[in-house]
Amino acid sequence: MGFAGVAGCVGSGRESGGSGTSASIAILSAGSLQNALTNGLEPVVDVPVTIESHGSATVARLIAEGKRDPDIVSVADVALFEQPLTPSWHSVFTSNAIVLVYNPDTKGGQHLADAGKENWHDPLANGEIDIGRTDPKQDPLGYRALFTLELASRYYDDASNLKDEILENNQLYPETALISQFETGSIDAAIAYRSMAIERDYEYIDLPDEIDLSNPKHDEKWYSTVSYGLPNGQEILGGPISYGSTIRRMSDAALSVFDVHTTGSYLDEYGFVLREQFPTFEGAVPDRVTQAVGRASGANASETQPDNRSSAAQSTNQLRQRTAPVELSSAVSDITVLV
Repeated sequence: MGFAGVAGCVGSGRESGGSGTSASIAILSAGSLQNALTNGLEPVVDVPVTIESHGSATVARLIAEGKRDPDIVSVADVALFEQPLTPSWHSVFTSNAIVLVYNPDTKGGQHLADAGKENWHDPLANGEIDIGRTDPKQDPLGYRALFTLELASRYYDDASNLKDEILENNQLYPETALISQFETGSIDAAIAYRSMAIERDYEYIDLPDEIDLSNPKHDEKWYSTVSYGLPNGQEILGGPISYGSTIRRMSDAALSVFDVHTTGSYLDEYGFVLREQFPTFEGAVPDRVTQAVGRASGANASETQPDNRSSAAQSTNQLRQRTAPVELSSAVSDITVLV
């Protein structure tokens, strides 16, 4: 059983096409983006936005089945823009890293802290720690947790078959409520994104680059050697974590929100990985988008064109430089439950 919750109100900006502004721009996003969008993006844009967050596979399914019709959609894995979503273009705008988040106030959390970066898998395999993760059928974090464990079995000489030794069905929690399980005492640790640890100010163990899915130089020899089959038959190949976004209903208002969403410094403040080349674009990118965001398709950061930004985007950019992120509230963090 699942319930769909919303940060803000469910809806979609119905203004399409030209220069009009929408009463509200609806963003349907990956659950791991929920806090950053609600507390980092929404306060600094000059357009009203509504934000609904789920696991990215659920986001894709809701749109593909016609159950949601947002202006902007953002997912935690650009593979979902190949299927079931097939937009004509998208932006790749940020990345992340898989980490082990733990509660140092529990016995199990302290076991994990004592084991550290080189031996974290031992107490997990021995059953000393109650660990949480997300459902790989529902969101990329879930199958990326599987990737990390499979790669760790290869990376550490004394580890083998970590998926079989560690994973149990009762470890699954919604992405948007995973870390909050620390507060209920349900888990000692979680396989999560680094951004989720930073936004909650929890302790975490950084994993080696070869297994945390954050470093593109390890793609060929490490990340791409693992895969996961989604229930729809799509085979997801491991790779560097890549968040993608696209505008489904074009308007000046959507462009101004999309600009800040995909280029804003708030992403770094909320623990996401920003590389010099972000954002890059794939597909038939409309001229209006490249002019607003200031990038040509696949361009590097040095080729930005700030003079070509729309006036709405310019004013929003000035505003975002002056605005600090707002702390996460428990109401926001726990409001969405995956379907």
